[in-house]
Amino acid sequence: MKQLIECVPNFSEGRDHAIIKQLTDVIENVQGIRLLNVDPGYATNRTVVTFVGEPAMVVEAAFRAIQRASEIIDMCQHKGEHPRFGATDVCPFVPVSDISMEETVKYARILAKRVGEELEIPVYCYEFAAFEEKRRSLANCRAGEYEGLAEKLQSSDWQPDFGPAKFNERSGAAAIGARNFLIAYNVNLNTSSVRLANSIAFDVREAGRIKREGDPVTGKIVKDEHGEPVRIPGTLKKVRAIGWYIREYGIAQISMNLVDITTTPVHMAFDEVCERARVRGIRVTGSELIGMIPLQAMLDAGKYFLRKQHRSVGIPDREIIHIAVKSLGLDELTPFDPGKRIIEYLLENKNTPLINMTLTGFSRETASDSPAPGGGSVAAYVGALGASLGTMIANLTSQKRGWDSRWEEYSEWAEKGKEYYEALLNLVDQDTDAFNQIMNAFQLPKETSGEKIVRKNAIQTATLNAIEIPFRVMQTAFQSMEVIQAMAETGNPNSITDAGVGALCAATAVSGAYLNVLVNATGFDDKEAIRQILSEAVALEIQTKEKCRLIQKLVVEKISQG
Repeated sequence: MKQLIECVPNFSEGRDHAIIKQLTDVIENVQGIRLLNVDPGYATNRTVVTFVGEPAMVVEAAFRAIQRASEIIDMCQHKGEHPRFGATDVCPFVPVSDISMEETVKYARILAKRVGEELEIPVYCYEFAAFEEKRRSLANCRAGEYEGLAEKLQSSDWQPDFGPAKFNERSGAAAIGARNFLIAYNVNLNTSSVRLANSIAFDVREAGRIKREGDPVTGKIVKDEHGEPVRIPGTLKKVRAIGWYIREYGIAQISMNLVDITTTPVHMAFDEVCERARVRGIRVTGSELIGMIPLQAMLDAGKYFLRKQHRSVGIPDREIIHIAVKSLGLDELTPFDPGKRIIEYLLENKNTPLINMTLTGFSRETASDSPAPGGGSVAAYVGALGASLGTMIANLTSQKRGWDSRWEEYSEWAEKGKEYYEALLNLVDQDTDAFNQIMNAFQLPKETSGEKIVRKNAIQTATLNAIEIPFRVMQTAFQSMEVIQAMAETGNPNSITDAGVGALCAATAVSGAYLNVLVNATGFDDKEAIRQILSEAVALEIQTKEKCRLIQKLVVEKISQG
């Protein structure tokens, strides 16, 4: 899975669409960036832009947008209802997939440093990117807004983290940070009462409700020693919520902002609203996602409901997502299309022609007069089939009548098998890509001495990749035999022959990939650099054959025992 970061810059311009378009154009011009949403507000005179991409590209796109904003937005002329202190007021980075918050913070600070040094704009790092606790709060960083910025920059407590401690009259300052993913999420109720919806919202939101004496609605407000209202906290951390009526559908909803889905994920919010609605005599009928959602959030939801049903979670992602959609009722009001609502699916790399083919298409392509796909891709695919057989047995065993107490054990095996299967499937196209890189390198010009050096280096780089890819096939296929062996030993006895076939597939994948490692190694000049790979490849080939014989012996014994 690619590392993906979402970036949500807020620009202090929400009325002039020509200016807004200039900002979004520079973002979209960065290769690999996908613009997801542009939300201008006239009253706030502010535009929220959402885009996503790999980390380095996100940093580049954000920098270009901040630079363009400094050129075309004049804060001296800006008026709007929303708090602000700069042309690019805030610019948060949000980890989406395969990247930690720590890594996301690193990229946010790289951007902050560039903006401060190259554009001479004072920058405050906030939320997870903050260098001190008081600067975690965006409200603290922006206190005084643009009008109070000149004075603020003179304070020793509010020197910028990057950039000059000097008032930039035209651009103001910028807050650049890292935060968790925020999801706008509504839960549908079988009532039209906003009062009842608000009661449920107050039950669950972190801020809760104001404490009153006697009657919880009309009673006297209880205050603390400082004269402030005492609050009864809600049950869900990092959640904001309110009840409202949707005339279009004739229902009330709990409208929520899940500001940190690592603390309160979608499925937890949904179940808690269901429970709080139930005790008030109300039923949840479904829910509605506003905007987009990370893949992991949907997978977590699907697995949560599968586990509640004591079902294996080692099934294909599309099935897990289907369970999530149905369990949350995300398609009650409008159809829910995962391809358009899940960020990773929207950005999915379509350059995987082989694994997207039908079985017939793949075999015909292999049989054609093209040299690729060849044995390397076929080895990876056979390995994927072996891992999928092991996964299938684990899933079947988890549902076997009379084995209910062990469903979790087999679900874990199925998850592990699924990881091997998906890794091997991805290697199918990677092996063909590696072959094509070698062919492309050989076609580079070689007339001059400089061209010869470039060509030779390109060939060697491509050859090393063509060694490493089948070696990864060997490693992964061998590792998948752990699942296959476990299923042969303890899995559903009705599937014992499937374990045998799975082991043979895995062994074929290892042996086939081994041949590709060897043949590509002959074209690599630095033999010392690949000595370790070749040594491990030989050992893997031997270990695989031994393990395959062991599994086959076990399978035959179980068949003969009836």
